[in-house]
Parts: sequence; C-alpha cells; structure tokens
Amino acid sequence: PSQKSAEVKSIEMHHTQVAKAEPGDNVGFNVRGLAATDIRRGDVAGYSDNEPTFVRHDETFVGQIQLMDIPKAIGAGYTPVFHAHTAQVAVRFVELLENAKTKEKNPAFLKSGDAALIQFQPTKPMAIEEMGAFPELARFAIRDMGKTVAAGVCMKIQKK
Repeated sequence: PSQKSAEVKSIEMHHTQVAKAEPGDNVGFNVRGLAATDIRRGDVAGYSDNEPTFVRHDETFVGQIQLMDIPKAIGAGYTPVFHAHTAQVAVRFVELLENAKTKEKNPAFLKSGDAALIQFQPTKPMAIEEMGAFPELARFAIRDMGKTVAAGVCMKIQKK
C-alpha cells in the first residue's frame, strides 16, 4: 500500500544468496532505492508491472465472515481491527449486506454464530486480494478488545 518502487539487488534464504525463490520459501531481499523506514508491516512486494492489490481508505470491499464469540450484537459503523497476513488495520463495517445463516438481506445487526456478507472500508490503505484471485492474501481475522471475534475472506474489491 505504500506505493514505493525499488530494485531487488539480491534474494537471500537463511543468510545465503539464492538465484530465485519458490512459493513457500521464507526469504529476505536487499533492495536499492528504498530505506527500511519506507517499508511498513503489512506491505506486500510485487512486480511494478503487476502490482499487488490494495484497498485505499476511500474504497470498499465485500467480505464473507463467520462471527465467533462476540459479547454484543454489531451493526454498521462497528470498527474493529483486521489482521490480514501481517497487517493490522482498523476497518469499518459500512453495510451489512446479508445474514448468510438466515438469508436476511440488509440485517440491522449480527450476533455470535452468524455468518454474513459485509461491505468494509479500511481506515488506511491495506493490501488484500480477492478470494478467487489469490486465496492466501484474501483471508483475515477480526479482533476487538484483545479477542478474535470473527474470521473471513475478501470476496470482491470495489475500486473507485
């Protein structure tokens, strides 16, 4: 989401330089043109001609969630913290689109055990992908007051 560009000088695995990395490899990389302070937790690296997807603070996405143990009913305006890969971003529930358990459209609230489709808006840019395009980066957990209250996936990103 930081929209920074740099050139990769080398790729390293366990402090040893390697020619390439494969899916699942745990690697580090040295870059030219970017300071360590330019990179924030939750940033995702990608090719400049095929950038990773991110949602800006003025854009929305639709997610499918499963509520776990939540102390009270929640509705539009609820703003918990999303944990998507390593990012932690406050995200607002803009609209409750459907309670998947009861099939009710636009419910006023949701409670523990409900599954739902919700329109979300992050408070700052966050990297996230659609489930159909890149499942590993579509998943998120929702936490509030030190507890995980829901888990979900991004179904559709609504760009401006």
